[in-house]
Amino acid sequence: MKIAVFGLGFVGLTTAVGFAKKGFEVFGYEIDENKAKALNELKIPFYEKDLDSALKDVLGVKLKITSDIKEALKNAKIIFYCIGTPMSDDGSADLSFLLTALKDTAANISLCDKAPILIIKSTVPPSSCKEVFIPHLQNLGLDAEKDFILANNPEFLREGFAYEDFMNPDRVVIGTYEAKNIRELELLYEPFTKDIFFTSLNTAEFIKYLSNTTLSLNISYANEMSMIAQVVGDIDIIKAFSILHKDKRFSGNPAGIVSYLYPGMGFGGYCLPKDTLALYKKAKDKNYEAQILNSILNVNEDILNFYVDKIQNEVSKDENIGILGLSFKAQSDDVRDSKSATLIKKLLELGFRNIYAYDPMANEIFKKTYDFNISYEDSLQNIKDKCKILVIATAWEEFSNVLNEKDKKIYNFRYMKGL
Repeated sequence: MKIAVFGLGFVGLTTAVGFAKKGFEVFGYEIDENKAKALNELKIPFYEKDLDSALKDVLGVKLKITSDIKEALKNAKIIFYCIGTPMSDDGSADLSFLLTALKDTAANISLCDKAPILIIKSTVPPSSCKEVFIPHLQNLGLDAEKDFILANNPEFLREGFAYEDFMNPDRVVIGTYEAKNIRELELLYEPFTKDIFFTSLNTAEFIKYLSNTTLSLNISYANEMSMIAQVVGDIDIIKAFSILHKDKRFSGNPAGIVSYLYPGMGFGGYCLPKDTLALYKKAKDKNYEAQILNSILNVNEDILNFYVDKIQNEVSKDENIGILGLSFKAQSDDVRDSKSATLIKKLLELGFRNIYAYDPMANEIFKKTYDFNISYEDSLQNIKDKCKILVIATAWEEFSNVLNEKDKKIYNFRYMKGL
């Protein structure tokens, strides 16, 4: 079975490389010719552990990267769409890039293998396949029974560990019409895992949002508890949460929930903010007011305002303030919707001008992304030498030592434990 992968970003490149490593013939299609050229030269525009060496192993052997759609689709049996669904101005998911890719496929479907399987891997609100994509393809003259099969296969990849997660999935979810098993897709994922769950299209789409919004809920709930604890006073927040984690329902190696059920500055990055809002908008479109989702988003704003007010009330605007961490999470250089950026922006607006920043990986990309008048330091020691006020904004392991600094005022906004 020849596989085509549309879109070679974070998810798409991982998907293409992963299937190629398992021996499948894969064509990665990237509409951006410059990006395709760079990838063919083994230049990946983002950091992802082990992906560079895996790409080197398969490129030109089992994986070909092209900006020619006809080459990508020729004889393709399975086509993955790993195309961005950014947030629209009104908060809903923008499906226009996916619709264009499906239109381009329809125009060249005669090149594909008979009745190709079109798989939406992009994150899309529940009912998108049934109510948007299938009607879209039918309006283009295709028959949903004879000309194509549409499926949804959500990704559950952690940034920084995406390649590992793809090669060793804890679950594979495939949404199909009436939840029917598709033998080709069973064979496709058989080299990875036996835990393949076929669901309806709506269910598969919903599971992705269920997964992401559950994580969103846990983070905001913990932050609300931390704010309550601070206003009550005389509560050891770190100890309180450490004891909570001893609950046997959280037991494991450790249980994955622990890393999410813990206070911080709020959730950022590409997925959680937009997916929570997109699901809220979808529910509203269906005449249901999802108050919990709305509250999650409100608390995510409140926590940063709470901490900015705390700094404003306790720190002189003339003090040097060191921001430790710029990426939205540790082990990643992704600064999209970074809470550090929001924090810095709010402090600058309040008149704090002596702001220094350091991140083990994201200094340069943060500097290019955000036009802030701040100073960037190239080491933790440098920023400690210049600042008596330190804010832990991203939970990089090396920042744990900062908690032992007795002559500094530490704002441990990620509630890290000292070493």
